[in-house]
Amino acid sequence: MEQRTVLVVLFEGVQSLDVTGPAEVFTGASNCLDDPGAGYLVRTASLDGSPVRATSGLTLVPDFALADAPVPHTLLVPGGEGTRPPDPDLTGWLRANGPRAERLVSVCTGALRLAEAGLLEGRRATTHWAYCDKLAKDHPGVEVEPDPIFVRDGPVATSAGVTAGIDLALALVEEDLGREVALTVARYLVVFLRRPGNQAQFSVQLATQTARREPLREVQQWITEHPAEDLSVDALAARARLSPRHFARAFQAETGQTPGKYVERVRVEHARRLLEDTSDGVEEVSRACGYGTPEAMRRAFLKALGTAPAEYRRRFRPVPARPE
Repeated sequence: MEQRTVLVVLFEGVQSLDVTGPAEVFTGASNCLDDPGAGYLVRTASLDGSPVRATSGLTLVPDFALADAPVPHTLLVPGGEGTRPPDPDLTGWLRANGPRAERLVSVCTGALRLAEAGLLEGRRATTHWAYCDKLAKDHPGVEVEPDPIFVRDGPVATSAGVTAGIDLALALVEEDLGREVALTVARYLVVFLRRPGNQAQFSVQLATQTARREPLREVQQWITEHPAEDLSVDALAARARLSPRHFARAFQAETGQTPGKYVERVRVEHARRLLEDTSDGVEEVSRACGYGTPEAMRRAFLKALGTAPAEYRRRFRPVPARPE
């Protein structure tokens, strides 16, 4: 099997974890193989070959100047504060050389670099949640998907912020070398879960506004802690000591979501965690999360995640410990 070269582009103000996270995944995958030469060779390059300072203050020393770097199998563009001011020289290099790579990858705001070079035109893409609007506004030819942690569109793959680059790298390793290698790397990086690309960038609690009024905040907490209970509008309104109509209006006004939508998202998230962390059957999980039947949970999963519960568990269960 031919070794795949991964070239990571460096620049001033790069986010160091966008570089080292995927690099550790690819290098770890090679170390899992009987023949490491059948895995990946990770190399870095800056425009002129000079060291760069990351946003964390770390100094990263590249292997090459970009002009001297070999054409890679995978070209990876990380994000960071240094992506915000456009760099014409780097944009020009990416425009000329990006299409030569077999696979083009960005992490976090690295998608802004790819878009500036015209490499995302007509494609689906994502980036850090705080920059999705900017990507869509500045590059209307890009179909921005703000929710997923990574998006694949042909030979181009883009990820959400920072740690999502690890999830994307694990998905690429699974594609290249198989599921067992990817899961083994995840375990040794103590990344027990390889999140699916269409998993939301936020948990429900982070993605949703917290209500201002104490009774509504208490209801939000109750929903999170008791997904199997009666979470109808009438029941929740009674807990908040409001009429159902007043409660529904106030909840949506203060959280940005209807009570039903909030409950649906909490239940899917709770079910996902049970499928990842326990050996409970699908029927047990569906009961624990307030679904009347496994079929109801299946419909909710297909709607929210695009996959059925059993398939979700098969793909994203933690890796069992390797015997010593």
